[in-house]
Amino acid sequence: MIPPFRAYLFDVDGTLVDSALDICGTIQQVLHASGRTDVSDALLRRYIGRHLFDLFADLGFPQETMDPLLVDYRARYTAAGHPNTTVYPGVPEMLQSLGGLKSTATTKGTPTTRVILEKFNLIKYFNHVQGTDGFPAKPEPDVILKSLEIFGIPPSECLMVGDAPSDMEAGRRAGVKTCAVRYGYGDLEAMAAFTPDFWIDHASQLV
Repeated sequence: MIPPFRAYLFDVDGTLVDSALDICGTIQQVLHASGRTDVSDALLRRYIGRHLFDLFADLGFPQETMDPLLVDYRARYTAAGHPNTTVYPGVPEMLQSLGGLKSTATTKGTPTTRVILEKFNLIKYFNHVQGTDGFPAKPEPDVILKSLEIFGIPPSECLMVGDAPSDMEAGRRAGVKTCAVRYGYGDLEAMAAFTPDFWIDHASQLV
């Protein structure tokens, strides 16, 4: 059983919403426009939750081309309107029932995160929305520490909920408790290496 916390920080993709089709589809469009048609959907799913620069670097793109690729991705992703994204079962009910302060801790920028939460009527459950804005992405702890600073609470009273190894590593480095979700996109063995404090198979198990 998971005890109550004063604050809960949520990853978004693979934790609150199932957005893989829209994310991977948009990345494919960007890669195709750059002449790369050999990157599989299965490979791209492994990078959800990480910064796209990690993917571009692993695919051999020069550093100077990464910013334009990222700008292209963000423009396409926003313009598409998230037609294939859905909220995971039990997430609205969980957010409504869960006590404590709530924020996001996502690799997405804050404006994009806010758009998604508004589109799926989830934003009303959050006290703050925090994306990765001008600081290092997870597994660096910055996005977590930013919400803790705003809430004014110590790490020991916060639970980070996510589906990726980067979420678990960022949580550990920030000093918060961590909860790994099994229904997302993350590698379960890789997440287990960071010894999450809790595991859940359904959003309702947080309450």
